[in-house]
Amino acid sequence: MAMEGNLLRELLLLLLLHILVVAGVGGNPSYGVESLNRSSFPQGFVFGTASSAYQYEGAANEDGRGPSIWDAFAHKFSGKIIDGSNGDVANDAYHHYKEDVGIMKNMNLDAYRFSISWSRILPKGKLTGGVNMKGIQYYNSLIDELLAKGIKPFVTLFHWDLPQALEDEYGGFLSPHIVNDFQDYAEVCFKEFGDRVKHWITLNEPWSYSMGGYAQGSFAPNRCSSWMHLNCSGGNAATEPYLASHYQILAHATAVKLYRDKYQKSQKGLIGITLVSHWFVPVSNGRKHRNAAQRALDFMFGWFMDPVTFGDYPESMKSLVGKRLPKFTQEQSKLVKGSYDFLGFNYYTANYAAYTPPNANRTTYFTDARAKLLTERNGIAIGPKAASPWLAVYPRGIRDVLLYTKAKYNNPLIYITENGVDEVNNATLPLKEALVDNFRIHYYQAHLYFLRKAIEDGVKVKGYFAWSLLDNFEWSSGYTVRFGINFVDYKDGTKRYPKSSTYWFKRFLKH
Repeated sequence: MAMEGNLLRELLLLLLLHILVVAGVGGNPSYGVESLNRSSFPQGFVFGTASSAYQYEGAANEDGRGPSIWDAFAHKFSGKIIDGSNGDVANDAYHHYKEDVGIMKNMNLDAYRFSISWSRILPKGKLTGGVNMKGIQYYNSLIDELLAKGIKPFVTLFHWDLPQALEDEYGGFLSPHIVNDFQDYAEVCFKEFGDRVKHWITLNEPWSYSMGGYAQGSFAPNRCSSWMHLNCSGGNAATEPYLASHYQILAHATAVKLYRDKYQKSQKGLIGITLVSHWFVPVSNGRKHRNAAQRALDFMFGWFMDPVTFGDYPESMKSLVGKRLPKFTQEQSKLVKGSYDFLGFNYYTANYAAYTPPNANRTTYFTDARAKLLTERNGIAIGPKAASPWLAVYPRGIRDVLLYTKAKYNNPLIYITENGVDEVNNATLPLKEALVDNFRIHYYQAHLYFLRKAIEDGVKVKGYFAWSLLDNFEWSSGYTVRFGINFVDYKDGTKRYPKSSTYWFKRFLKH
């Protein structure tokens, strides 16, 4: 059944690609997806792959690393992860970083986006708990190896793995104390690595962190409302997602100010934030459904993009969430407004959006937008489905959301910091078959086609990072799905093997 499903998805996506070219979505058929390569993009455009510390590094208890909330979540609430797995070993990138950089070099990649494990640098989360010099040494070695191979490091400071010590002490991102501790952590990184790192990303997908961690309890720190009966450790899905997001935004802006005031002039780098958004298609052309699609955008993308661009939350959120939505003081608004040199943007999929009336008895973040999100309309999926139930392939959405960003948010400088698709981890497949991932190749071709159209339309996109270099620990999905361009054999000491998409990227990026 899995093979039949994969074949069907590939056929559907091939049909979609054919339609794009033949129907002339982009105009001249000579600019079709098959002819795309590095030269189709502006000179200096950066191509890379992306990763994160907890999903890749492993070495969870080695060389002084302290526990993060994902260590606690994976071990204490293993039922929340489909296969009961964890990131203790993951891809063992901690011990294989030289091999992995070699893979990137062989693929002709320009850059690598990775995150630093906060608790590997500050095991107790705070400066007062001591700096772990072995952690500093690891990231110095990784950065130096990348640069030696001509690969630019793009470094994310926080990719969801908060030190457990800070969660225990004051509730992590539910407390204003997190702002100063994040600033201190960021400064250690700027001091130690900023002479070589020229692209900093403060936070990865604060929406996912707040939604998964505080609205539905599917991510660490496993909080939601008790009436949801999701085996959470506490919480309130009507208030905590907004509070955690508020302090994420303030922590981000404070770190940006520190970098700009103290390090940017001498280190000559840029600093930004990575946000994620789906594209939302109204289920019909009716006004209430079009408005619902706009609210869905506000509650996923605008929730963070409005503050860092304009200094405040979207009007729809202020109106519908009311007093549950924290307010920025005048000074905070000034701090937050304009707090990025570039926007990192993650795009994977799209949803249909339909109006749904409010539910006064069961208020959560999910009901506040009064938008029901669907993957099908009249029984027809919005696009071919990947392994993850939330991921349907809708390539034109990347252009649509980028044009929306250009129009609403003053045409910012953008890097696509994640874009990718997964397949089921089918343990019964022979390795030779598991390495054939044409579905992924078609996904990248289609998205790069529409990305280039967005650039032609004037969107200032300067780079593209595919998710992901390797198969990895996929959060609550564990190891049941594979997002990698390279295959990781978890049964054989995390041995790496190139998939078909590895060779496709190598050809695509050939100079």
